[in-house]
Amino acid sequence: MKSENQTKKIKKPWPTKDAMEQVYEMKLWGDNTADFYSGDGSHNPKIVKPYIDVITSFLSSFKNPLIVCDFGCGDFNIGKELVNYAKKYIAVDIVENLIAYNKENFKEENLEFHCLDLAKDELPKGDCALIRQVLQHLSNKEVQCIVTKLARFKYVILTEHLPVGDFEPNKDIISGQGIRLKKKSGVNILQPPFNLKIKEEKQLISTILNNNKGVIVTTLYTVF
Repeated sequence: MKSENQTKKIKKPWPTKDAMEQVYEMKLWGDNTADFYSGDGSHNPKIVKPYIDVITSFLSSFKNPLIVCDFGCGDFNIGKELVNYAKKYIAVDIVENLIAYNKENFKEENLEFHCLDLAKDELPKGDCALIRQVLQHLSNKEVQCIVTKLARFKYVILTEHLPVGDFEPNKDIISGQGIRLKKKSGVNILQPPFNLKIKEEKQLISTILNNNKGVIVTTLYTVF
């Protein structure tokens, strides 16, 4: 007979939803005064402003606006600045209470919010996928599932927190609050075991953080 713990493991092989709910409930990413706070990476002007500027410029370059899918939209501090540059802006996160909060507080005719697990659920269709500092928190198994789905988008704009200089990519971790930086590693979706096939790669931003805390890199991939 299987123990209760074994049964739980079978039912929840990827406990990412629980982990992310805990992050927000316990305010592990800071700012105890906010209802929801997605951390320094979503609020530090040194990180946020260059990102908004370059994504705005990219989206504005199209005569026919793109359908944008923001995977891991968090508290929407960044997404709210991009909505008006998209034909439709579909914001997705795994935390139900967070999505309910966003639906109540951010309303635009072209804006939708969905609560989905990127690894397990079918994703909305679009032209451009934004996935900013999300994969860095996930196990290789989950990243692989997501990368397979990202191949359906024409453009993928990926932001990852990486070590400065050369490093061994894609060391595995347990999904949760932490990232691969502690293992002197980071996500590279073009390298094994993910091996995303693309037409073109272009680095858009590289922001070196203080106190040897790595670099945040945003890369545009043209997939097809």
